Order: sequence, then structure tokens, then C-alpha cells
Amino acid sequence: MMENASDVTLFTLSGLNFTLEQRIVLFLLTFLWYLMILLGNVALIIVIIMDKNLHQPMYIFVCNLCVSALYGTVGFYPKFLLDLLSSHVISYAGCLLQGFVIHSSTCSDFSILTLMAYDRYVAICQPLVYHSVMTKQRISLFVFFSWLIPLNSMFMNSVTILGARLCGSQINRIYCVNWMIVTLACAPPKANSIVTYFNMLFYSGHFLFILWSYTKLIKACSSSKEKWGKFMQTCMPHLISLLTFTAAVLLDLCYMRFGTLNFSQDLYNFMAIEFLLIPPLVNPLIYGFKLTKVRNKILNLVHVKRKNAKCHPMTFSH
Repeated sequence: MMENASDVTLFTLSGLNFTLEQRIVLFLLTFLWYLMILLGNVALIIVIIMDKNLHQPMYIFVCNLCVSALYGTVGFYPKFLLDLLSSHVISYAGCLLQGFVIHSSTCSDFSILTLMAYDRYVAICQPLVYHSVMTKQRISLFVFFSWLIPLNSMFMNSVTILGARLCGSQINRIYCVNWMIVTLACAPPKANSIVTYFNMLFYSGHFLFILWSYTKLIKACSSSKEKWGKFMQTCMPHLISLLTFTAAVLLDLCYMRFGTLNFSQDLYNFMAIEFLLIPPLVNPLIYGFKLTKVRNKILNLVHVKRKNAKCHPMTFSH
């Protein structure tokens, strides 16, 4: 039976065909995972904000990457946890909002990772002009646009879906993304296709810039043992984060656009949420333990707490 846009007020999310026992176990595991994501990212943000020695471009970008992770995961985990314990439906407005949050967070991640690549390029390949290039005002502008452009891009993408005639209400996914709504349209909106391909081209430019910067970095560092050590210390965390994020996003994007239904539903679900599972938890671990200044700050905090605990032992009255 055909439905138009005015008839569709709720979407049904698929992929949660589990027994009650399985849902409870999955709920507990997901809740613990989300809790670790929250604690890891919040802890790293607090450490960077509290220590003035970490108020440098690279750490400011790391801090924003953690903020983006918190922003993106809040668009998925609370709703997913609720769906595990109840009927998995979502309103039309809620679906658009969830898609907007997840999409814009992903694009913001990519923008911030691009800025981090640029920061490393200037720091290693042009160290004499680093402080004149990476000024506080310029960093503020970089961070501002790394949020403004993704939010605006995804807002325009969401707006182009409004008013489209829909011929169904079944979302073949465990969360909403704009593309899934487009697939339900009786006639795919042309404006959405234009905006979508423009966004894909725009962020492909980001990826090409990162490739160019790392080509320059590797070329500059391979001739010097000291520079190579600096590359391994400061660039490897970013490179690992970038590869993890890019692989996860491309896997989901390629499967969503060009995939086949021959895969099992569980594998499909994992591919769909991999970029919401792995990068948000891996990033704070990588930057927290690999970057020397951050690691030392965390170890110092732990050491001070242990020292205070020894200096002020608990006393018991008899």
C-alpha cells in the first residue's frame, strides 16, 4: 500500500530481531561500552582544559575530536538502548534529527582530522613559521569552521528531504540516516542528490589533502632520524585514528550505497555502527597513552591521588 509524506509519522527500525534474553545481554554490553566512551572522552577533555601546557593546537584539535565523539554517540546510543527494551520505532522528526546528528558528527570528525594533518605538516615541514601560522586567532577560526561547515552541510542535506513523497515507513537499519529516508521516497529528491554529491566531493578533497600532507611528512622525516622520531611520536596517533575512522566510515558508506542483502543481519548491523563503536573509544586511548604530555599529565594525576591517599589514611574510632 502506497503512503505519502503526510501519512508517514513513524518509521520502524529493523535489525533488532533478538530474544528478550539476548536483548538484555546486548543492553548491558552496549551500556558498558557507551559508559567507557563517555568516561574516556570526558577525561581527556578535562585533562586538556585543566593543563595550560596542553593549550596548543594539536591538543585543542584532540579535545574537539573528543567533543565530536560525545556529540555523535549521543545521537545513537540512548535511542539504541531504549530500542533494546521497547518497540524500535522513531518519529519522522526524530529520524531526521538522529540522521543529522550522526552525519554532522562524522563530517566534523573528518574536518578535525584534516586540521590535525595540517598542524603536523606545518610543525614538522615548516617549523620556523609554525607559531606565526598557527596563531590563537587562526586556530579559533579553524575550529569554528570545522563545526560550522559540517553542521550547515548536513542541515542542507536534511532540508532537501522535507516534503518528499514517501512510499514506505520501514527503515532497513538500526538507526536513521538520511539516505534511508531517500530510499523510501517515491521519487528521490533531485536537490538531495545534488547536495549529497557535493558533500561527498567536498570531503573527498579533505581526504586528498591529508594524503598530500602525509606524503610531504614522510618525505621530510625519512631523511632525518630525529624528525622520524618526532613523526612516530606525534603523527602515529593521528594516523591510526584517521585510518580507523576512514575504514569504518567507508565500510558503512559503501555497504549502504552499493551493498548486497546476502550478508547476515548481524554483520550488517556491525558494519552500520562500527564507526560509532570503535573510533569514539579508540581515539582517547590512543591520544591518552601515545602523546607524551597527555600521558604524563594523566600519570601525574593518578600519582597525586595515590600520594594523598597514603598521607591521609582513614582512621577508625573504637
